[in-house]
Amino acid sequence: MGQPVREYLLTLCVTAAVTYLLTGPVRKFAIAAGAMPEIRARDVHREPTPRLGGIAMFGGLCAGLLVASHLTNLKSVFENSNEPRALLSGAALIWILGVLDDKWGVDALVKLGGQMIAAGVMVLQGLTILWIPIPGVGTVSLTPMQGTLLTVALVVITINAVNFVDGLDGLASGMVCIAAAAFFMYAYRMWFGYGIEAAAPATLFSVVLMGMCLGFLPHNMHPARIFMGDSGSMLIGLVMAAGAVSVTGQVDPDLLNLKAGGLREATHAMVPVYIPLLLPLTVIAVPVADLILAIVRRTWKGQSPFAADRGHLHHRLLEIGHSHSRAVLIMYFWSALIAFGAVAYSANNASMWIVLGIVLLSAVGLVLLLLPRFTPRAPQWAERMVPPRYRRLARAVVDPAGAAAEAEAEAAAAEEEREPVPAGINGATAIGDRSRFVDHRRANSHH
Repeated sequence: MGQPVREYLLTLCVTAAVTYLLTGPVRKFAIAAGAMPEIRARDVHREPTPRLGGIAMFGGLCAGLLVASHLTNLKSVFENSNEPRALLSGAALIWILGVLDDKWGVDALVKLGGQMIAAGVMVLQGLTILWIPIPGVGTVSLTPMQGTLLTVALVVITINAVNFVDGLDGLASGMVCIAAAAFFMYAYRMWFGYGIEAAAPATLFSVVLMGMCLGFLPHNMHPARIFMGDSGSMLIGLVMAAGAVSVTGQVDPDLLNLKAGGLREATHAMVPVYIPLLLPLTVIAVPVADLILAIVRRTWKGQSPFAADRGHLHHRLLEIGHSHSRAVLIMYFWSALIAFGAVAYSANNASMWIVLGIVLLSAVGLVLLLLPRFTPRAPQWAERMVPPRYRRLARAVVDPAGAAAEAEAEAAAAEEEREPVPAGINGATAIGDRSRFVDHRRANSHH
């Protein structure tokens, strides 16, 4: 078992290194090609930043798969399964679509159609859901049409959920990296813990996805030097969905029961069988929740569900008072808690300690989430003895009316400067719209 771990580690390092080394030249190319979109009304950054980071991430994907295909233990994944080739075909299509969108902009329906075609190409090459386990019913075999529709739906939803959360520097790549790490632990346990070789492709996909995100993160952390753009967000969303489809569609639940042995063991072993249906939802639970809330919010206001606004979860964290970095770390925390909590429960669903640990960490997360509400209240006589940042807060507490008026004036001035125009053709999700500024005076500044 040690040898495959070393090979996975080598694949991870090669993927991350290639992605990291390519990102710098890609940034220069994006600037030269003019792939620096104007700042939108809902954006947090203040300077035009080049996109097309997905080019470097796709290079890392190709390098990782190429290295893995020549390693002693991992090359069997390519010999016994066509899924790596199916992934590469779908990834190439979605990457080309994303590059075109990052540079020139692609219509929303064209992007949606491209996502469905990329998913369909993977289905034609065997990367599809063949059966699903349903509690109380058992394993249900799907017809080719049902499997195709379910696979395409899962891929499209995951792509847009990942794209949707890409609103702060390092947020999407970090959350996907956390999700990939959790999925790797699950798939590796299925392969070597239960001896199910059908889980091997999903394990490889997770390692490559981690490398892509880790290699890109140093360039994308706040303040970001480059954005992944739709070419990157749609790409990592497709790779994540491919891993989930591979485990769900290729692992036979009956084989898992045979490996477990015994009725009690089989009952506990069936828990990991259901996890492939839930884990893709848990790892994107935060962006999916943001997507649902945004649709409800905009529909309630009579707007288009894809109209851009500043009501996303990461925007609300900034409004509460969190800094940019702290807001990203809080989103990381919740993503890790949900993803690793699901994996831990699948490994030992009979332990109450796991449930208690998840509840305790959830309470800690709530405290961190509401931390800016607990502002320090230094008395006037102690203002000279506390740091300057607390003196400002103390004055705001003493004169809340004045502070509120000043805040209102600043907000009004910022709103005048950031007045949006009707949305363009690029998406707030991978298939939505982006609003742009009327005043581009800041667009002349350099990063």
